[in-house]
Amino acid sequence: MRHAREKAEAAWTNVKGGWREMVGSLKQKWGELTDDDLAEAEGARDRLVGKLQQKYGYAREEAEREVDAWARQNHDRTG
Repeated sequence: MRHAREKAEAAWTNVKGGWREMVGSLKQKWGELTDDDLAEAEGARDRLVGKLQQKYGYAREEAEREVDAWARQNHDRTG
């Protein structure tokens, strides 16, 4: 479990560094997120998790899993 969390953190570091480039992928994955939502999240994992909870009704843990899976997938493509 610790290894998975470390991998998610490494992936999120990559996402934060390329946030503007990642916005298109985020909008593809979660089409209900607006440009304003993504601007407010501004690369912060917790803020993105909160936006997903608001827009999709996810429980916090579910939103965190979704965000981490998305970050790993995008890190694997670019990292």
